Amino acid sequence: MNGTIRRQRMVALAGLLAALCPAGTAWSKTAPPFAQLLRQAQTTPRVTVLDADVARARGLAEQARARPNPTVNIYAENFAGDLRDNARDQQQTTFQIDQPIELGGKRSARIAAGDAGIAAAQARNLEGRLLYATELARAYAGAEIAERRIDLAEDEVEEATADLRVARALVDAGKEARLRQLQAETELNTLESELETARAQKLAALARLSALAGSPTPFTGLSESLLDRLNARPASGPIDPLQVTTVKVAEAEREAAARAVTVQQRLAVPNMTAQLGIRQLRVASGPAIVAGVGIPLPFFDRNRGNIDAARAELQGAEARAAVARLDAEAGTRAVLALIEAADNRAAAAQRTMKTAEEAYRLARIAYEAGKSPLIELLAARHNLGVARGVILDAAAARLDARTNLARLSGLSITGEPVQ
Repeated sequence: MNGTIRRQRMVALAGLLAALCPAGTAWSKTAPPFAQLLRQAQTTPRVTVLDADVARARGLAEQARARPNPTVNIYAENFAGDLRDNARDQQQTTFQIDQPIELGGKRSARIAAGDAGIAAAQARNLEGRLLYATELARAYAGAEIAERRIDLAEDEVEEATADLRVARALVDAGKEARLRQLQAETELNTLESELETARAQKLAALARLSALAGSPTPFTGLSESLLDRLNARPASGPIDPLQVTTVKVAEAEREAAARAVTVQQRLAVPNMTAQLGIRQLRVASGPAIVAGVGIPLPFFDRNRGNIDAARAELQGAEARAAVARLDAEAGTRAVLALIEAADNRAAAAQRTMKTAEEAYRLARIAYEAGKSPLIELLAARHNLGVARGVILDAAAARLDARTNLARLSGLSITGEPVQ
């Protein structure tokens, strides 16, 4: 139809402009091809938040390697107060260093927990990037579908205008009642209002795409068709559920929770403080060496509450990992079935539209010849509009299923690995 031809020409022109103009040109408002847009969007706030989580985990892991700091103490005795009975001669000054010594493998447990935290953060980062790529693809396709709905609405307005001209001619010739012309005018007004709604929906879809992509300038069009690219994509094979990112995240978080239990258990072991100092006596000819050891007695605090809390967190993490595995197994089976169903639905929608186009053509010929009433022509055109909408809905469902498959495979909708 005319709308399809216009869309193809606009996409080709937008692609040419995107290739000739730098990606950062301020006046260029056309969204680049999806793969390029996804690469450019790696510095958006949505991705920066994910990177910040990994940086935080690295900082905590680095801090976990730190050893306890020593403490410097200076003591002075008998330098004031009652100085009778030669108390002044008993004045003494002590310079002492206290060094905490961690026992029970606390530092190694902290280091292992820090490394596990980094692994969990990296797994969440990858999952977040895949979800972002999925959301961006759906927004890109949503803007494309909105553009196609405008084309369909323009086609319907064009056809309704032609039908109105025929109705007016028949009314003027006395072959139709004035009521038929009014019905055709009402139908045209309805379709024109739907066209304006479709244009508003396109602006909203492009605004959402601009926000997701982090573009300060709203996009006004697209430079490629994601829906057309799906026709060339080969069918994907089976997916290993254990390699799905949600499972990897759950497993990494379970490992981090297990390491946290070990840390809390090690904290129940008391630390020792080694003391070494020099004491200077006023009446002595030289300094004296003092040394000592301090060990706390775990009578009241044995860290049992923190250990129980960490064990409960581990139990929850193990349950979440089991749920993630079950969901991944069900999801990988379902997504392949949904892709096949979406492909069949798209093929059936194409057949339905061809039938609706032929029915509308015959209805219009019959109406122009005065062999059928206007109501049949309006019904045929309505069925054609519904069939066109079904094709778009089928294309959207097909893209959504392929997007889910790409996410489970660790890829973007265009086949690039997401890292």
